[in-house]
Amino acid sequence: MHERVLLGVDVGTTAVKTAAFTARGELLADHTVPIGTARPREGWVEQDPEEWWRAVTAGIAAVSKTLPSGSVSSIGVVSQVNTHLLVDADLRPLGPAIVWQDQRCAAIARELDGRFDAAAKTRLWGAPVTLDASFLPARAAWFASQTPDAWAAARWVLSPKDFINARLTGHVATDMLASVRLVDGSGAYLEEVLTLVDGLARRLPPLRDPTHPLGAGVVVGTMDAFGSIFGSGLTVPGRAMVSCGTSLVVAGSSSGTTGRGRGVVAFPEVGGTYIHAGPTQAGGDALRWWAATAGVRVEDVVAEAERAPAGSSGVVFTPHLAGERAPLWDSAVRGSFFGLGSDTTRPDMSRAVLEGVAMSARQVFAAVAEAGDHPLPTVRFCGGGARSDLWAQIHADVLGVPVERLAVRDAGVLGAAQLGAVGAGIYPDVSAASEATVRTERMVEPDAGAVELLEPLFRVYTASYTALREVHRILAERTMKSSI
Repeated sequence: MHERVLLGVDVGTTAVKTAAFTARGELLADHTVPIGTARPREGWVEQDPEEWWRAVTAGIAAVSKTLPSGSVSSIGVVSQVNTHLLVDADLRPLGPAIVWQDQRCAAIARELDGRFDAAAKTRLWGAPVTLDASFLPARAAWFASQTPDAWAAARWVLSPKDFINARLTGHVATDMLASVRLVDGSGAYLEEVLTLVDGLARRLPPLRDPTHPLGAGVVVGTMDAFGSIFGSGLTVPGRAMVSCGTSLVVAGSSSGTTGRGRGVVAFPEVGGTYIHAGPTQAGGDALRWWAATAGVRVEDVVAEAERAPAGSSGVVFTPHLAGERAPLWDSAVRGSFFGLGSDTTRPDMSRAVLEGVAMSARQVFAAVAEAGDHPLPTVRFCGGGARSDLWAQIHADVLGVPVERLAVRDAGVLGAAQLGAVGAGIYPDVSAASEATVRTERMVEPDAGAVELLEPLFRVYTASYTALREVHRILAERTMKSSI
């Protein structure tokens, strides 16, 4: 009899990753298919849902070929969140998907945000959050006003993983964790939020637990950030994570919530553990941008950065290339280099880019730590960025805490597989699955000298936003007018 195999799929922003694991979390095989992104207008970011589907089916086929026939026990799918597409009753896309980075709905979101005062936001979402351009009702309002024919024909508004699951099983469902700002603490839709846009409620999928079986061994799944949270072992209080993918996601687990930690999301309690988390707008995407701008490969940027000193000779980079999410939630802010001089070299700037992304993680980490009621003495580092020894060290130096390198770097795929394992009855719950499958490879300690050099630069990083906020607003208004 073959050992039971867990399949995980992560529909990310730049690639679809598929991997097979043993029930103990040992990697058996994996496959990655890059995903294209279109930017047809200033602030617009789109993807082709059919490309997700082709990548998922190719990944499952490629991984399955390496396994004994019939050994796959379950499939879990996670995906980028706040990416939305309209499909008809036959699950045919009615246009491109609007990706989470897209800013076309920023003005609509500001108008909707203005309808709720701080007290109403705290009542609905647990904190005075800012409703940004990726808020689904803002997207729905845009669909209804700008693509009325597609909106009228739409049966469902789906996230990527819900679209893939529906194609795999014929059943449409979503989960409460991925339904950001749409559900209450009990996991039910917030009627007050859904009524912001006429017709939105009837186009939303039914809510199910992420481990709920849909058929063919496939479970409902959840957002990629929570896949990384589960795949990093944040199922007990006192653990923290930085997932460095296209964006960064910083999360911490606790046994309760303080009601503080402005700018991060407080998720409903799962298995007695509370998760506070915040996504940034550009993690690896900032590295990709700088490599393209400098005319070199990403690997060359990292190699250059390794030759530069910690602190980049006084250069500070803010990675707000398309606005910023947590903890600023400001669609107008843009990226900057500070401290450039005639003696600044490209390696200095490359180092600053890597450090600037880590500084954005530190901003969110501070808010996450404040929101929970438990100390966070170390950080687990995962995602594509965790493949870099240098970036792991930089995060340790900027955060000022030890960084744990995980044995499975793509924690989101492992988290997806864990959800499938629970749905198949291999583990009783996600906490048990996580404890059985997550292992730390090694610990990266902060370098005291680098910590001292980077501390004043982090103060520059944080002060720059306050000092230049009005400048960014003026530039954003100019850009918006010129693109109309």
